[in-house]
Amino acid sequence: MNDLVRQHTALSETDLEWLHLLVSEWQLLSDLSFADLVLWVPTLDGTRYVSVAQMRPNTGPTSYQDDMVGHLVPRGRRPLLDAALDEGRIVREGDPEWREEVPVRVESIPVRREGRVLGVIARNTNLLTVRTPSRLELTYLQSASDLAQMIAAGSFPFPGQQVDMDASPRAGDGLMRLDADGVVTYASPNALSAYHRLGLAADLVGQHLGTTTAELAPTRGPVDEAIVKLASGWAPRETEVEGNGGVIQLRAIPLKPKGVRIGSLVLCRDVTELRRRERELITKDATIREIHHRVKNNLQTVAALLRLQARRMDSEGGREALNEAVRRVGSIAIVHETLSQNLDERVEFDEIADRVIAMVAEISPGKVECRRTGRFGILDAEVATPLSMVLTEILQNALEHAFTQGEGGRVEVSATRTGSGRADGRLLITVLDDGSGLPEGFDPQRAGNLGLQIVRTLVEGELGGTFDMLRAEPRGTKVVLDIPASPQK
Repeated sequence: MNDLVRQHTALSETDLEWLHLLVSEWQLLSDLSFADLVLWVPTLDGTRYVSVAQMRPNTGPTSYQDDMVGHLVPRGRRPLLDAALDEGRIVREGDPEWREEVPVRVESIPVRREGRVLGVIARNTNLLTVRTPSRLELTYLQSASDLAQMIAAGSFPFPGQQVDMDASPRAGDGLMRLDADGVVTYASPNALSAYHRLGLAADLVGQHLGTTTAELAPTRGPVDEAIVKLASGWAPRETEVEGNGGVIQLRAIPLKPKGVRIGSLVLCRDVTELRRRERELITKDATIREIHHRVKNNLQTVAALLRLQARRMDSEGGREALNEAVRRVGSIAIVHETLSQNLDERVEFDEIADRVIAMVAEISPGKVECRRTGRFGILDAEVATPLSMVLTEILQNALEHAFTQGEGGRVEVSATRTGSGRADGRLLITVLDDGSGLPEGFDPQRAGNLGLQIVRTLVEGELGGTFDMLRAEPRGTKVVLDIPASPQK
């Protein structure tokens, strides 16, 4: 709609915002009218109309099989559009039109904002299935007529009341028509069922909806007063009411077709099961985060015990082996700590990589500079946990074997993501040092030290990637990892 309005019309940005607000609301008008809606706006030169939006009803058959958005119609071809635009009134005159052997009643509703007519809504009703209307249909049509008059007068939609079409109740979810005093004059079967879920035993018709709703909700004080006002339809508001184990969502729409409030529409939706599932998910999320937190604490306890045991070791080799184990356990603990702070099983691995680099760099403080370039991005926990261990082992190997005692140098970890989707994306990781390099005849695929065995097992077996160690030029060692960025099923 933005492109069409800016390309073909003279409407301002504030006018465009008003049209967006209207389009966010007009599913209600379409459903209450049992009709298709097409929004036509005059072009810049005033010789044509361009259709910028379209809505089909959920309550009846459509009048348009094709998408009308973007169509241009010369002025004069559709007299009802001309009359509504020029006279600023709702136009219903004329015989039904025949479209693909289907009779269609056409009406035009001017869209007014601050005294100016911005465009015209063509309301097209498929007459093929017209039958004797029920009380529900009559209420729908009368409510649609009131809303159409408010659109023509510029009092609907309500400024500042942007509606989420997916989350808000719709006419089919449940509808109540209230008089000016807030008394229910009609309640659809779905609306009555929703209130029965709250514990109402009687009929809704004839009851003051605000008072009845407040009595069903287990709250007292100012909240009660707010519920009474909202459910009485005095202002355009949304809220949820919970009682008797049920939850219903309410949306009030004051009706002022001629500038005077004659009553209101209250849409309602039973969201009991939806809220129950949301609470279950929240509970599960909290439980998972708590598990990660406890695992992190347990791993830190294990690391502390290993560190304590290392201090009591007389053997230098044994002490170093325990310190390596401390760093391995610590790398896993970092991942679980990050997961304990998230709502899903995915982590921003750049932060984890930086913490692993800082942890391993303590082996040679102040002598070797370790840094990261590029971005790992967000990774699943199934990838992040083994990758943190792999990074720990490679960095430990570089710091312990690439540099002689007291020698300075640099280790750089770089990461590059390829592929835009989670399913086919890959992660290329390079660890480059400027140390002494690999010894002659060294084969990383057959080397027997524990660290490289861990790297090979995790990269090839668990991550489904490849691992290689090469001589770097002019000196040093280059480790290359190529792994999928998402778990392999």
